Amino acid sequence: MRFSVLGSGSKGNCTVVEAGSTRLLIDAGFTGKEIERRLKMVGIDPGSLTAIIVTHEHDDHVRGVGVLARRLSVPVYANEATHRASGPRVNQLPIIREFGAGEPFTINECTIHPFAVSHDAADPVGFIISDGFRRLGYCTDTGMITRLIQYRLQQCEAVILEANHDVEMLRNGPYPVLLQQRVLSNQGHLANETSLSLASLLAKEKLRLLVLAHLSETNNHPDVVRRVAQQVLPPDHTVSVMLSRQDMPLPLLRISS
Repeated sequence: MRFSVLGSGSKGNCTVVEAGSTRLLIDAGFTGKEIERRLKMVGIDPGSLTAIIVTHEHDDHVRGVGVLARRLSVPVYANEATHRASGPRVNQLPIIREFGAGEPFTINECTIHPFAVSHDAADPVGFIISDGFRRLGYCTDTGMITRLIQYRLQQCEAVILEANHDVEMLRNGPYPVLLQQRVLSNQGHLANETSLSLASLLAKEKLRLLVLAHLSETNNHPDVVRRVAQQVLPPDHTVSVMLSRQDMPLPLLRISS
């Protein structure tokens, strides 16, 4: 299995996962043209995509879903509430396949296990994606770490996990109070310390590759995230830590034990 976070942040989120001949997009929050450009940057032909799987209906996760699905004639997988809520943004889809949270489904070589997260959307989920040998966990846009989230991610060799904000930067920054409260709520986004505290637990399990995603360009900074990682992760950890970017994709990363 290989994957690349093509971009992550409030302006757009999209990740590609490859297992054998199967290529999945997790969300499509940029324009279709931009996603195709970024796929080509990491050496993937957009025409080879197998399906798009959707976490929730916010615009920075579904902006390009409809265009890509229609242009490439690929199915879109989303739960019923997300499908209904994203309808005005994605318009008519050529193929829609609905799943339920907690109910695994298969797309060619991949088994996808959706699990509930805590975010201000209709029915948001994260995903565990497995090729039968390795597991990738995808968990962004959650305001809290539940026991379920921790349990699911403990099974994974690689995890994409949001580290959205530094609490002090958020409180002292330009966001109005109501927006600060939304971000800090249990249905908002994860602070660096919360995210890295979970990662420190996962480092004691199977985790070997951690990609921190959805960094706020206003309320966070890569240097701040790296400093927290150094402070929170156990000193003897063997986890490779990378930070996704909003403006460009990460290279294709291979998941290993």
